[in-house]
Amino acid sequence: MTSADRGKEARKDEIAELARRRGFLWLAFEIYGGAAGFYDYGPLGALLKRRVEEAWRDFYSREGFYEVETTNIAPREIFEASGHLESFTDRAVVCKHCKSFFRVVKGVDVSEKCPECGGELEAAGEFNLMFQTRIGVPKGALKKSEGYLRPETAQGIFLNFQRLLRFNRDKLPFGVIQIGKAYRNEISPRKSLIRLREFTMAEAEVFVDPQEKNNHPGFEDVKDRKLRFVPSDGEEGEKSVGEAVRSGIIANEYLGYHIAKVEEFLDGIGIPEDRMRFRQHHQEEMAHYARDCWDAEFLSDRYGWMEIVGVADRGDYDLSTHASHSNVDMGVHVQASAQGEGQAEAGKAKAKIIPHVIEPSYGIDRIIYALLESSFYEEQVGKEKRNVLRFKSEIAPLKAAVFPLLNRDKLKIKAREVFQKLRDASIFVEYDDSGSIGRRYRRQDEIGTPYCITIDYETLEDDTVTIRERDTMEQVRVAIAEVKDVLLKRE
Repeated sequence: MTSADRGKEARKDEIAELARRRGFLWLAFEIYGGAAGFYDYGPLGALLKRRVEEAWRDFYSREGFYEVETTNIAPREIFEASGHLESFTDRAVVCKHCKSFFRVVKGVDVSEKCPECGGELEAAGEFNLMFQTRIGVPKGALKKSEGYLRPETAQGIFLNFQRLLRFNRDKLPFGVIQIGKAYRNEISPRKSLIRLREFTMAEAEVFVDPQEKNNHPGFEDVKDRKLRFVPSDGEEGEKSVGEAVRSGIIANEYLGYHIAKVEEFLDGIGIPEDRMRFRQHHQEEMAHYARDCWDAEFLSDRYGWMEIVGVADRGDYDLSTHASHSNVDMGVHVQASAQGEGQAEAGKAKAKIIPHVIEPSYGIDRIIYALLESSFYEEQVGKEKRNVLRFKSEIAPLKAAVFPLLNRDKLKIKAREVFQKLRDASIFVEYDDSGSIGRRYRRQDEIGTPYCITIDYETLEDDTVTIRERDTMEQVRVAIAEVKDVLLKRE
């Protein structure tokens, strides 16, 4: 192992220890030994996750997309129609010696040695990744009561397409979003938040006339944005979104637009631009429903390039297959240009089409991991080492912390007063009077709190406080009456 590799190992251990110790992430069922692929979010982790979800909702609400919430469990017939029962599988190998199972990924030689014990691996077949359950009390044929936990949130949106179309006044295009849990019975979930069995997805389903996929009304706003692309049949390189669409690397404007918006969102919450790229799926790794798919990937010190968002062109697969299996019409009447003599006046003819779907699908847990890793810094301050999570202010779990300079009653009373005023103003702050002021600063730096507000004896005289900024450690004096506005302006 090189010194650089040892440095990365030490860094990943520090991040994992910080996340555990400070209440971001805990192994689920830990008192019973835990279970692979399941994690709990502690108090700060849950706050960070909610901030990311709120930012995502706000981002897509500005696109004009409404949110829905659909069920986590669905009957067998839903997943027969969607193709998940037949196609949602992974290949596995098993170690002849220790009997450990491993998922086979593209480019991995199944003749390689077991990573657990070095034993010989052999093929173990294909496994469906969905969790099976029963709905109600079985009566007659067991298939009637068979259900599954959803492996993605999208199917509930497709099943409600007719009602959503009417809600949108029978007009295309429109988008629908959903944030919720999904479940995949992964063969070998050994990578922290990167491969979970229960996880959170944030998905947008954008329904569009297939003849209009190269006519996105907002494409002009994103066409000059340069991104790092890895085409399935070409070399990695930087191109503008417009150039990628014109050259055919990206199939259409709608797909290009939503790839650009994914980058805009990730950059906005603090994923570094130099650790992002968009990689196109090879044909053999494409999901059964996809015509094309691009992954937004994050360069992790621990795992290398890893997918955090997928942007797929699902074509008309989902609506067509549900129309076929349910005998329910999923077609939409759209205006079409008149063709040939004797047809209606140009622009007034009607055609019936099955909409196509463009789907940005965000793995929220993977994004949380990417934020923890990319925000973590170690610095030497004097004789001390300082750990800092440099979250953007708008997604940091705590907006600020309020301290009395010393553990004196007068200062504590005033600090509590400032703390409560900020809480009453819906600014999530923490009160801390435990230990020295230096130790309190270090605690807040380590959990990513952008600002610390200190109440001292000068506060008692003139109602001013000191606000210390996390990254620069600079301090400014501010009137208590102005603290709220100062904090909000600095987002």
